[in-house]
Amino acid sequence: MNDNPAEDSPAGDDVSRDGPSVREYRIGELARAAGIPVRTLRYYQERKLLPPPRRAGRIGLFSEDHLARLRMIGNLLERGHTLEGIRELLSAWEQGHDIEAVLGVEKAVTTPWSTETPVTMSVDEMTALFPDEIDDDVVERAVRLGHIRVDGDRVTHWSRRQLDATVTLVRAGVPLAEVLSVSQELQRSMDDLARVFIRLITRHVVARLADEDLDRLTEVLGRLRPGAQLSVEAAFARAMDRQVRAEVDRVLGRLAEPSA
Repeated sequence: MNDNPAEDSPAGDDVSRDGPSVREYRIGELARAAGIPVRTLRYYQERKLLPPPRRAGRIGLFSEDHLARLRMIGNLLERGHTLEGIRELLSAWEQGHDIEAVLGVEKAVTTPWSTETPVTMSVDEMTALFPDEIDDDVVERAVRLGHIRVDGDRVTHWSRRQLDATVTLVRAGVPLAEVLSVSQELQRSMDDLARVFIRLITRHVVARLADEDLDRLTEVLGRLRPGAQLSVEAAFARAMDRQVRAEVDRVLGRLAEPSA
């Protein structure tokens, strides 16, 4: 409910100032035009997402620019931005950066790297994939690691490929609990590797281009994405070659030892 009824009364379609008439809104009118509650609008003001209104006595009058900003905030929220992230984007806009260029950089950075296809199944179907391997502890660990999401009797695995790989390992004789343990270790290693790439790109690319040409930065970030993925894939394949050879040599050496 509005704390100041006077601010919610009509301001009129046009308010004449020095120059052509312009549309101005009192807070209730602006909230209705933007399709949000007054309390939400006030919260945006508190978070410094909106510039102050023009004051006419005790009444605050908002402009079409305020309405455009509110609509932009709504669009950014729908795209998954946090209010703090939106505040930073708006700050960049106010400092003279083209908002479309800023959003282009944001999209290049935040577009999901994973292109995996999720798989949804019943709990019984998941249990059938891993006979005698599923219990409450295993399910809880898989949820905690982010592999699955449970919604009633339905289970969604984040990746068809990873699910198939897990099934193959378990059917070959590797316990599912061990697969989850290795997955947790691998996830930590991948996080460390991702941080290395992010530091590298931030230090040598973002810092150099951010203040020069945001469109150029967007282009470069887009080109770097497949390169980073291919580098990791190639490095892992090479490491597997080394480790497989070492293990084969060890097994063959043991077989070649004379029997006691």
